Amino acid sequence: MNTEEFQKVLRWGRIAIIVLTVFLLAQALGALKELKGVDPAYNSISVTGEGEVVSIPDVATFSFSVSADAKVVSDAQAEVTEKMDAILAGLEALGVEDKDIKTTDYSIWPKYTYQSTICSPTYCPPGRQVEDGYTVSHSILVKIRKTEDAGKALALAGDKGATNLSGITFAIDDPDKLLDEARALAIEDARAKAKVLSKELGVRLVRVVSFYDNTDRGIPYYAEGMGGDMMLKASSAPAPTIPAGENKSIVSVTVVYEIR
Repeated sequence: MNTEEFQKVLRWGRIAIIVLTVFLLAQALGALKELKGVDPAYNSISVTGEGEVVSIPDVATFSFSVSADAKVVSDAQAEVTEKMDAILAGLEALGVEDKDIKTTDYSIWPKYTYQSTICSPTYCPPGRQVEDGYTVSHSILVKIRKTEDAGKALALAGDKGATNLSGITFAIDDPDKLLDEARALAIEDARAKAKVLSKELGVRLVRVVSFYDNTDRGIPYYAEGMGGDMMLKASSAPAPTIPAGENKSIVSVTVVYEIR
């Protein structure tokens, strides 16, 4: 083999080595991509933790309406306005702010009476409805920030002309703060369970792979006898005692840990 042929063989050998190197590099990169895409579920554990915070409600809410009937709309409106102004003034005296009093409905509709007709010996025509004035109704939703005054507010509304009161509930004004506390407890509970489980399995916790938060905002507490609509008829009755009870903020989380 002369020098020129030797140089050709050497050159082709170098080319073959470069091609082989590129091929092996491509194969290695492909293997790494596949490895990254593997679901870590095969080497992970999942634990569920729960956190619960019990708190005393700090706000009470209820709604009430004032309505009146009259032959003329303006007369019914004037009566409703007079009664409502008296109630709102009383609520203001209790310390209820304007921002905590909201109109939810103001309605005017005609009233009708059924008028019978005179019957003949052979025929009795049907009766008919005749317009007989108007009904005006004004509905309000109130938030009481001093829960101990909830009974006083109810008594005041009834004493000053509210036609009905409904749906008194007790709740937490800032539930997110309690949920944050409950969530922290739930995460700590899940972490403690994961440590115990990893020790029993003889593995090591590496990192958190995923986190799921299933939040339960709790069930509003309804005072006994106040769960639904109610009519307050006795204006001279003493202020009712309304127990506030307690609210529970519960958070459940699921944490998935990678293990080795």
